[in-house]
Amino acid sequence: YFAMRKMHFAMRANALVVFPGGLGTFDELFEILALRQTGKSPPIPIVLYDRKFWEEVLNFQALVKHGVVSKVDETLFTYAETPEQAWEQCVKGGVMTRWLQEQHTT
Repeated sequence: YFAMRKMHFAMRANALVVFPGGLGTFDELFEILALRQTGKSPPIPIVLYDRKFWEEVLNFQALVKHGVVSKVDETLFTYAETPEQAWEQCVKGGVMTRWLQEQHTT
């Protein structure tokens, strides 16, 4: 069930805004980050909502320091503190362009 759900989620999403959550949230976030990192999915905007939370629970600098991810992987996502900032990041990442393209091809 979860594998199929995540597959369709990854195939159909034009953007991802991730709010603080538990293991299921981390599972979905890391699935999309891994697909983006390896070039297996289109470059959709990934926005982590509540920077303080994410920097505390996801110490990306430590991952870079230990050599398990590259410094460039930090560009796979951005942060937002308000709904307006999240939307701005999605628009900047091309969410409307992809959505409009999909509307004209279906």
